Amino acid sequence: MAYPHFTLSALALALAGQALPALAAEGNTLDSVTITGSRIARAGKEGPTGVTVLSGADIEKQGYTNVYDALNNLAQNTGFTQGADFGNTFTPAANAISLRGLGPNHTLTLLNGRRIADYPVAYEGSVNFVNLANIPAAMIERIEVLNGGASAIYGSDAIAGVVNVILKKKADGTTVNVKAGGSEHHGGENLRLQLSGGKSWDKLNLVYALELSQRNPIWSRQRGFMADNTVNGAAPTTVWSQKDVKTGKFIDPGAACGELGGLYAGSVRAYRSSKSNVCASPLAKASYWTVQTANQSQNGYLSLNYALNDHLELFSDALLAFNHSENNTRGPSWTSAAGNGGYFLNQNSGRYEVWSRLLSPEEMGGASRYNRKWDDVAANLTFGLRGTVPDSSWSYEAAYNASIYTSQNIAPRLLANADSFFLGQQQGVDAKGVPIYAPSAGPFNRRLTQAEFDSIAGRSVSQNKSWLQALSLSGSGELFKLPAGAVKLAGTLEWGSQGFSNDPDPLINQGAFYNTSPAVHAGGTRSRQALGGELFIPVLKRLDLTLSGRYDRYQLPDSSAGKFTYGAGLAFRPLNSLLLRGSYATSFRAPDMNYLFLTQSRGYYSSSTDYWRCAQAGQPLASCDYKSMSPGADYVKNGNAELKPENGKSYGFGFVWSPSSSADISVDYWDIAINDLVTDLSGDKLLRDEAQCRAGVLDASSQLCQDTLRRVQRNPANALINPGAIKQIVVNPINAASERTSGFDIAGKLRWKTASWGSFLLKANYTKVLKHTYQQFTGDVEKNMLNDPENTDWPDKLDTSLSWDIGPWSSTVLLTRYGKIPKASGNGNLTPTVLANFSTQYQWSKQTSVGLIVNNVLDTIKRDDTSNWPYYPVGSYLPYGRQWWVEVNHKF
Repeated sequence: MAYPHFTLSALALALAGQALPALAAEGNTLDSVTITGSRIARAGKEGPTGVTVLSGADIEKQGYTNVYDALNNLAQNTGFTQGADFGNTFTPAANAISLRGLGPNHTLTLLNGRRIADYPVAYEGSVNFVNLANIPAAMIERIEVLNGGASAIYGSDAIAGVVNVILKKKADGTTVNVKAGGSEHHGGENLRLQLSGGKSWDKLNLVYALELSQRNPIWSRQRGFMADNTVNGAAPTTVWSQKDVKTGKFIDPGAACGELGGLYAGSVRAYRSSKSNVCASPLAKASYWTVQTANQSQNGYLSLNYALNDHLELFSDALLAFNHSENNTRGPSWTSAAGNGGYFLNQNSGRYEVWSRLLSPEEMGGASRYNRKWDDVAANLTFGLRGTVPDSSWSYEAAYNASIYTSQNIAPRLLANADSFFLGQQQGVDAKGVPIYAPSAGPFNRRLTQAEFDSIAGRSVSQNKSWLQALSLSGSGELFKLPAGAVKLAGTLEWGSQGFSNDPDPLINQGAFYNTSPAVHAGGTRSRQALGGELFIPVLKRLDLTLSGRYDRYQLPDSSAGKFTYGAGLAFRPLNSLLLRGSYATSFRAPDMNYLFLTQSRGYYSSSTDYWRCAQAGQPLASCDYKSMSPGADYVKNGNAELKPENGKSYGFGFVWSPSSSADISVDYWDIAINDLVTDLSGDKLLRDEAQCRAGVLDASSQLCQDTLRRVQRNPANALINPGAIKQIVVNPINAASERTSGFDIAGKLRWKTASWGSFLLKANYTKVLKHTYQQFTGDVEKNMLNDPENTDWPDKLDTSLSWDIGPWSSTVLLTRYGKIPKASGNGNLTPTVLANFSTQYQWSKQTSVGLIVNNVLDTIKRDDTSNWPYYPVGSYLPYGRQWWVEVNHKF
């Protein structure tokens, strides 16, 4: 017997959804099913909110390889996130989305309706998120996306929306799929093999899938416009320099540049300017930077269902994924006595000097030898029982699920002997404690051999892990009848726990590596319990009311916090073809585990303004030498176990008009607000306050100034290098910020058939952000994010596709239009950009099909000539250019 699909993951019906509702392709009679949006089984057309559905077939036709690729193109995904091409981030081996521009930590991600483990390293070193690139396309039945607050059904995290990835549950026979491709401008060659299928034996149903894939990296040197960092007039990258610390002048390199001339493809030259006298190369930056990671993955999936009788079945799902990623964002560089500010006393010259050297790929045996590597393992296991109560409408499910994600990070590093290798043995210290060396020209002024490089090169290995487990009991059914229909109830009871650990390589704290800061362990666990319910009331024949509520309790080792959320939704159908809907919901997010248990992390701001040094120099802020310095100040971040949950509210209203089974359109307005948003103490605000405290504008003895001056740490005023410069800023997370965004979504589809030209399907989804404001601290001026030159979220986004089926041919064209974003200079905006994908498939026989997929058909690479290298809007657009794949699919 087939049981009504009931999952713990069914999302909050009580919120203002958007996008294309899950509608039947043909006909007006729909079976009752449970889709993302409610725990209660009902017809897909009904309900106060819509759900965007992406089928596995759609994902393949539109050229996507995993969940991230598919979701990143959604119109609702208007927010900027740091991707694999962003550079030296905390998480270059993982990908996330930002629905409504509210950040990756405000979207709940589910697998078959259940929570999965976070990526074990925090996004930007701050917030936890799920790695969407780790779920391959071969196993996906469909993806359902609901936007808006859904905590009244799901609990924590569902503020901006919910993504439910549903894996295949049924399959007949065995299918083999081979897909191979590359990029027109070289790099990124890839190959994928999929084996999937299933079989049924009386009471037992089996589904399995295996996917193996491999992809080469794309290096920035393979894209002509960024292969040379001087094309827009910038200075070449310094690869050799010696500097007199007291005078601030560079020491003439003499013959050194000639000795190094064969490095970086023979591009090293002497470079002299009013500020420099060094050896430099225009190709150095591009020699190391990957804009697409190298990747190898092996993924397996198994699903089993066994019917004990007509009313009860056992089920189990298991997913196991191995993933190896590599990227490169910078080569090995050495600066003398870096642990002592970079300078030493040169016994030969009698000067305090700083020596710096950027090592080349030729010296180490290829740039890939300095790749960072990640070996990830993700495992998810679910088992339980579900069934129906005989002679009733009630169904139930009891399930246990566990999820674990481990990530081993292998980072290349120079060893602690690097100083002695380039400078010789230390000769002691001077009266101020500055190291003394008597260096010879030696290896600093010539090309190293690979053996010499190997003698100063090593690697650190860090171990990171996150996990969760949950036990759930749920049920739904009819309570009683009203004149307009049956009143239905759904409820759930949950218990779970989660934890994480970040363990750095112990060699870091043992002084094995050159120029490393202390590394500390971080980790912790917490448990949670939840009780929730949902009520569906047919008030009138054409008016339905949905009410939902849920209480969640999170418990730490020495504290706990509880949160109740609720929602309500109305669906009114004045005509059979017209649905009017509206909803209101509260939501919350429990504090990120990383925020709670972080011992210490280090990083740097993208840019910083030193207001105090501007004031000391007597320079106007607009033209100050210390304004918007990039990279910015270093920071040290500590955790905060006293954080409270973030609180959200959302409401929306709209309509769905379906004049026929082949056409529909929906329009929805949405509004989402978050209060008590966790934010770090503002580095910029601390620097502003510090300048005012030092200048006497603020009382230097006040608690504010004492705390600020403790947090902003500077070099001594008599330091030889950068006297008085910011050394680091100490920050920690607090509940202080608020954010609000609103806008509307328009979605529709039109299907038509012709006698001689086949059938067509046109789909379109459009999102427009009308308002997006952010206030970091109470009393701050509310920031209009839509006009913020530093905000690279898209204000609008459109995706539309046209599919055409005729005979054995099936083709799809996908167009995605991205709205304007600010130029890097902050002066004006980049124009909107349209990207096009195309796929076509030919059904060679009943068992075999062949296909061609071309992404970025027009070979559009978005440029930003107002930016520094690499001259394109990193993270907002990809510089891959046109990519293609050929595909063969055979079913046995």
